[in-house]
Amino acid sequence: AAGYAGVVYEGEKKFDLVVRIAKSANTDADALRALLIPLPNGKQIPLNEIADVNFISSPAQISRDDAERRIVIEANVRGRDVESVVKEIQEVLDAKLKLPEGYYVAYGGQFKNLQEAKNRLIIAVPVALLIIFFLLFLTFRSTKEALIIFSAIPLAAIGGILALWMRGMNFSISAGVGFIALFGVSVQNGVILVSVFNDLRKEGKDTGTAIREGAMSRVRPIVMTALMAGLG
Repeated sequence: AAGYAGVVYEGEKKFDLVVRIAKSANTDADALRALLIPLPNGKQIPLNEIADVNFISSPAQISRDDAERRIVIEANVRGRDVESVVKEIQEVLDAKLKLPEGYYVAYGGQFKNLQEAKNRLIIAVPVALLIIFFLLFLTFRSTKEALIIFSAIPLAAIGGILALWMRGMNFSISAGVGFIALFGVSVQNGVILVSVFNDLRKEGKDTGTAIREGAMSRVRPIVMTALMAGLG
């Protein structure tokens, strides 16, 4: 039990003076009201003559962030993506919740991580794709061959989206990282295949024969590398 008994001033700072009473299983409002308070003249009076005694609910802990008090409400999301849930919560709170001046709502946790990761990926993924294309061009010295290999990326993305849909999974940052790995494997397989085609053409075989023989000879290692990444 605690109560404000006055105010303590330290310069321009002001602090509430709190009187605390040891907590006991037998403590109730009536017992506190009857608590005797000694006076300077030696007499005693019950607490209820100088104070209102009652029980109220108060925070068990006061958390702060950036010198501001904060109250955290936690929730787990199941069966839906975090972003759509947060948007729905925002719509409901904007329509029904009117906060006093100085109060505001912030969304953190996985949603905040998602937003930060999305902002990074918006820059990182295009840069990575440009670097991949540049390295392919340096390897084959051919824009056409680099584009042929690069075409595996959107086709691989289609397969990745279908896999998520078949599993009933929502897109997440983990899935996004998986897509980046998928793009790397698909480009690697494309490099293997086009390199074999070029080697067969150097041996004097026409393009059609080089494609057929190259595809047949490389299908096993390509399937193995793709399966390894997919199963992983």
